[in-house]
Amino acid sequence: MCDFMTIAAVASIGGSLMSGIQGMQAANAQADAISAQMETEQQLNAVQDQRERKEMMSQIATQRAELAARGVSLDSVTAVALGRSAAQEMSFQSQATRSGGSARQLELSAERAAVKARGVGSLLSGVSSAAGGFLIAAPEVWPGMLK
Repeated sequence: MCDFMTIAAVASIGGSLMSGIQGMQAANAQADAISAQMETEQQLNAVQDQRERKEMMSQIATQRAELAARGVSLDSVTAVALGRSAAQEMSFQSQATRSGGSARQLELSAERAAVKARGVGSLLSGVSSAAGGFLIAAPEVWPGMLK
């Protein structure tokens, strides 16, 4: 009977420990996936910003060509004001794109930290459950322990 109780106690303790370890491993895998997603989204954000800048530069070139075709001097006050306005718009759009990317990076970073914290919590839960199981089973499995 004592052998069965010992086996049951060891199995319970081992199961609790393994559960905690697996929870921690799963959280680490999820955190790694979030890190990879952060890197990918950062690259995509840079590409999006680059594309938007190229598009805006193309529009500025088209605008300059249209002004020249109408006979407007490219160093005239109107042409300079239009160019300045377009450049400001390009700068604002670029900043908005980069700010959106930064906000997403912060969001993912917080999510990764929360996942890691849950993993640590899972590990601690498994360890404390195993310790509790040991303390409950110890007097019955090893009666001489309390003497």
